[in-house]
Amino acid sequence: MADQASELEALELILTDANAEPTKLSYALIKSITTNFSQEIGLGGFGVVYLGVLRNEKVAVKKLFIEQDFSDELFVDEVNCLVRAKHNNIVRFLDYCADTQGELVKFDGRHVMAELRQRLLCFEYVPNGNLHDYIKGISHGDEWQIRYKMIKGICHGLQYLHKERITHLDLKPDNVLLDAYMEPKITDFGLSRLFDEGQSRVFTKNVPGTRGYIAPEVIDKGEISFKSDIFALGIVVSKLLVGQNNYDIENWHESLDVDCTQAKSCIQIAQSCMEADQHKRPTAEEIIKKLNEMESLGSSIYRTNSSDSENLIQHGEVWILLVRAKQRNPVTMVHA
Repeated sequence: MADQASELEALELILTDANAEPTKLSYALIKSITTNFSQEIGLGGFGVVYLGVLRNEKVAVKKLFIEQDFSDELFVDEVNCLVRAKHNNIVRFLDYCADTQGELVKFDGRHVMAELRQRLLCFEYVPNGNLHDYIKGISHGDEWQIRYKMIKGICHGLQYLHKERITHLDLKPDNVLLDAYMEPKITDFGLSRLFDEGQSRVFTKNVPGTRGYIAPEVIDKGEISFKSDIFALGIVVSKLLVGQNNYDIENWHESLDVDCTQAKSCIQIAQSCMEADQHKRPTAEEIIKKLNEMESLGSSIYRTNSSDSENLIQHGEVWILLVRAKQRNPVTMVHA
């Protein structure tokens, strides 16, 4: 118990110190703070996420699926990416647990001794769910600036990853969490790769990612590069612009009636990111540069072509459109 108390104190200190390095936690402590993994808060392709409760804080604990072909090399690769990824728009990695214990299990009608491996990752707790659920619940009154903040935050996070030579390879709304201030944070590095200095692409026989977000060259040739992430970024940005998770991927921009330079810029960025030819896609750095050029153009908001009652109200320097509508209509953006 004394060891668990000291571990708990160390974990709480890491939460208060942004510069602290991740450390190893015992499986006993992980079981304790998650109350034996009793509250599930997320489910991904690589594991289940549970709520962990400390004395004054909450954390998220990801319990990885340990399949027959799961290697410690994959676990170490993910940890190496997480340790390098320190940015406001990336979920903060706190600690890990790598535990193997001998335990009696029932097999073929009798008990045998087996080695049970546990591989867990501990992260900061992000309270506002993921981007997929946010898009699913977008209302007509949501401010354009909220969505623009999300777009820019995701781009900043991806720019940082690429600067650290990390390819995410599974960027999608489900893997972008939203904090208490609706700041986006990229998560889930189970497929990520850390490129060596001077390396810009690799070839693989196993196509990584989620259908609908995988770049054409990855599907056709197994070619992975930073531009693979850029293609997925274009899909994510387009969904934020349209305000729907399911939409016509070929003609999505035609449903947007835009009267805002900043929003037009985001549409152009999304379209260029989704180019079939990877060489025509911008880099994350080029995207940030273009967004920065638009910063001074002021706030904008979404407006729908609805026959239902609409009211514009002023909140500080931002105008907010309040709409009561029964169904989604083509979107118009207007200056505040």
